[in-house]
Amino acid sequence: MSVLGEDGEGRLLLARRAVEPYLGLWDCPGGFLEEGEHPLDGLRRELAEETGLVAGPARFVGIWMDVYGDAPDAAATLNIYWAVRIEGEPAPADDVAELRWFAATALPGPDELAFTTVEQALAAWAAEQEPRAY
Repeated sequence: MSVLGEDGEGRLLLARRAVEPYLGLWDCPGGFLEEGEHPLDGLRRELAEETGLVAGPARFVGIWMDVYGDAPDAAATLNIYWAVRIEGEPAPADDVAELRWFAATALPGPDELAFTTVEQALAAWAAEQEPRAY
């Protein structure tokens, strides 16, 4: 589960990884589900563990496949991204080096992101932020 945490100013909260794989790169708060855990419960648990924040209602953004790391035997992952409204001041946990808010027009580039799916999810989220002419 991965969280695209939004604030009232339309910014997105990203976490700089403090652990491998991809130490030092930007990622979305999130992690693996526990056995039998509902995905939205896992989303709320991971957000609280990594940031100390509480998730509001969730909006589905997408599902992307990836692998966990770049080793030849890296495990395949199915990554589900949800956007949630969050409020408060985030505090990084021990597996997070830094938390930072980013405007949709100032997201980190692909070479600064931990996983391929993060790039895909950020692009989908940013596209949702663009004004549409109807």
